[in-house]
Parts: sequence; structure tokens; C-alpha cells
Amino acid sequence: MSVVKIPELVCPAGSLPALRAAVDGGADAVYLGLQNATNARNFPGLNFFIEDIRRGIEYARQRNAKIFLALNTYPQAENWVQWTSAVDIAADLNVDAVIMADPGLLSYAVKKYPSLRLHLSVQGSATNLHALTFYKEHFGVQRAVLPRVLSLQQVRAIIKIAPLEIEVFGFGSLCVMVEGRCALSSYVTGESPNTRGVCSPAHAVRWEETSAGRQVRLNGVLVDRYAPGEPAGYPTLCKGRYLVSAKADYAIEEPTSLSVLDILPDLISAGVTAIKVEGRQRSPAYVGQVTQVLRRALDRCGRDAGTYRPEPAWRETLDKLSEGQSHTLGALDRPWQ
Repeated sequence: MSVVKIPELVCPAGSLPALRAAVDGGADAVYLGLQNATNARNFPGLNFFIEDIRRGIEYARQRNAKIFLALNTYPQAENWVQWTSAVDIAADLNVDAVIMADPGLLSYAVKKYPSLRLHLSVQGSATNLHALTFYKEHFGVQRAVLPRVLSLQQVRAIIKIAPLEIEVFGFGSLCVMVEGRCALSSYVTGESPNTRGVCSPAHAVRWEETSAGRQVRLNGVLVDRYAPGEPAGYPTLCKGRYLVSAKADYAIEEPTSLSVLDILPDLISAGVTAIKVEGRQRSPAYVGQVTQVLRRALDRCGRDAGTYRPEPAWRETLDKLSEGQSHTLGALDRPWQ
């Protein structure tokens, strides 16, 4: 039996109950955001007031878990102060790390708070040694979250030469996988995850019951139409069904979730520092169940990665929580890259 060092499990929280579910489920760290456009999940009713973060930090640290604050959108010229104020808040709260993408904001943080630990958000889209070295040398970034566009072979190669810690996504919804560079939502609604922290904002969504079935529009654009009884997910442009050659199909991306349950030993041997769960917009129940499954799986790998096999019950639980109730390895399983 070989004992190996297992990656940190980083889980999402869009509310204090979700934070507690993540910590109780075995998360090593929980990431969250403020209730404004400074983070890439700026949905109504989601995220934290400052006092809630204080309570969350107290709850987490009593149980040896960390709190990361995501400030991972790109400030606009007219509201720069809102983003720098968020950095000030993060420093005052003494969070364990701040997750950022914008070079200007990183520069502000490292100059004003040199002891503040900085992580590069997936929104930074750093996929090569030169980009990672840039963020390390100029801003002292200590960890980078890799975009979900790399194969396992590429992840392994980057970790061998990376000058900082590497975090990868392990579970959760996938989009068109060009983090930090997607303008689809902005094209139709004027708001995007990069600038306003929200893809397909709720105010632009309209559900309609029609004789042809339930359909959903995003700022007037027909995104999907569902048959009676067919599950309907939150509408995004990239996962809509469109007519192509007279056939309605998922023309850009099918609704499914990434799950690395089957390749955890490969990620561990590659040397990833942390595995991240996507889903700050998800319920506390979702967060708790996903965290518990991955905690058990990682601990199993830690005891003996050589004999590790995912339990069918783990896969069944995660598939029930997956978008489209199916999972994929996404780009990780593309050997031709």
C-alpha cells in the first residue's frame, strides 16, 4: 500500500448554509463572493454580506478549513473603486486567499497588501509557462486555476515546469470552456461573466408556455423549447438548442458536467495542488453531497491510489447532481491536443 499526498478540496458557497455544508462535508477550503459584480457569479440572492463572511470564516477555521474570496471579474473604468474596495475588504477580513484575474487589480493588491495570498482565477486563462511565470513574477501569485481547455497530458506537462501551485476543476457544469474570453452572454444581454459577473442574467430570461411546448428566451432570443416533462435547465446561449440544417440540436455545447472521479489517481500523480468544485449558484444540498463524495474519493486515493476504484454509489450521486444528469472528462480526455 502506498500513501500519497492528496490535493486540497476546494468547494463553492453562494450562501452561509452552503458554506457550512461544504465545511461539514469535508472541504479543505471554500470559495465565495461578495454581493456585487466583483465576482463571476453575480446573481440576485446569491453571495455574501461582509458580516456573513466573518461568520463563515469563524465557522470554517474552527474546523480547520480555509476561506477564499473570489474577485475574479474585470473592473470597468467607471467603477474601478468598487473592485479595489473589495480587495480592501478581503484584506480586512483576513481571508486565506483572494482569487483574481485582472492584472490591474492584482497590481493594486500586491502593492497595498503584500502579505495577501493571491490565486489566479480560471478567468485569467493562463494555459502556458510564460503566462504563469508572468503572474508569479509580477504579482507574487501563489496558485493558478487552469482553464478547462487542457488535456490531462497538457496539465501534467504544465505542472512539471510551473513556478506556482496548480488547481484544476474536478466537478461541475461546463460551458464552452474559454474562461475569461466568452462574450456570448454580452452579445445578447449586454452583460457577461467577465464584466458584470453574470452569464445570462435573470432579468433577461423569460419562460413561455406555448402550444409547441415550454420555451425560454434570453433577451428575446429563443434559446430552447422543451417537450412535456422534459427537464429544463437555466438558459445560457452556449447550451441552447438551435435549428441547424433544419434539425434542432445543441449546436455549441451539450448540458453535462465535468467529473474527474475516474481519474483522481492520475491527477494526484500529476501533482495538482487542489481540485475545485464548480457551483456557487447551487444549493447547500448540492454542495454538501458533492463535497462528501469527493472527500471520500480523495481519502480513498490517499490510503492507496493503486487500488482506487470509484464506488458505483459515488458516481450515481454525482450523476444525479450533474447538468443533464450525465458526466464527461471534457478536454482532459482529448489525447490529440
